[in-house]
Amino acid sequence: MFVHAHPDDESIETGATMALYAAQGAAVTLVTCTLGEEGEVIPPELAHLAADRDDALGPYRIGELDAACAALGVTDHRFLGGAGRWRDSGMIGTPSTERPGCFWQADPEEADAALVRIIREVRPQVIVTYDERGFYGHPDHIQAYRVTRRAFDKAADPAYAPDAGEPWRAAKLYATAIPRSALERGLARLRAADTPFTAVDSVDDLPFGVPDAQITARVDATAMLDAKIAAMRAHATQIAVHPPFYALSNDVGQELSAVEHYTLLAGPAAPGVEDDLFALTCNT
Repeated sequence: MFVHAHPDDESIETGATMALYAAQGAAVTLVTCTLGEEGEVIPPELAHLAADRDDALGPYRIGELDAACAALGVTDHRFLGGAGRWRDSGMIGTPSTERPGCFWQADPEEADAALVRIIREVRPQVIVTYDERGFYGHPDHIQAYRVTRRAFDKAADPAYAPDAGEPWRAAKLYATAIPRSALERGLARLRAADTPFTAVDSVDDLPFGVPDAQITARVDATAMLDAKIAAMRAHATQIAVHPPFYALSNDVGQELSAVEHYTLLAGPAAPGVEDDLFALTCNT
């Protein structure tokens, strides 16, 4: 099970992993916490969808997410609490984070219970979300981490919400991550390439990246690179894709990769860096 904040996060951060396990026959569930209503729109012809104009981006992004899931082979997708239950909060420090109904302002008990119900229904062996920084600091990513971390434990507690299904303990909980070494390699390749995207001066200018020593799992899903690219292209309002790079609305280039990295938040740790998120798991 993958718990992501907005449509497109699943494809950018974990798309190749999702496609790999789906192709291998694993049951892959995607839970998305908002519709991404506050996203910045890249194509000029769709600019009217933005929150400060027609405010119609959320429903449009449902269609983008459907197309991305189809590209990844993922057939089980849910919105936390139902589509539109919590609105995209926007970036930290903006008025949208104070809006009633945004995910940043979600009642913890309601959000936790909504995810616990899904966990108990699906009974995943492995759950993937973000770290406590929300990968790069977006309020909805931080909230997704908090809700998932609590729900991971609550779902296994027989005393919690007994009407929400039979208790279930997932074996492992992971956070998405990008090692600094991968960012350094990508930046070097970007600077040497003929690409429409811009390059930062240093990886220190990026709001994400962790020391290599923090990486506990590395999934090489290179065979699924085309599926990941197709899924990212499905999110055309948010992502410009020019392989081997892509950029969001800030036009800062990032390397496209189907080798995806994770850190273990809970569960048994294998020695060294795992190459399979199901390492040391079993049916319980």
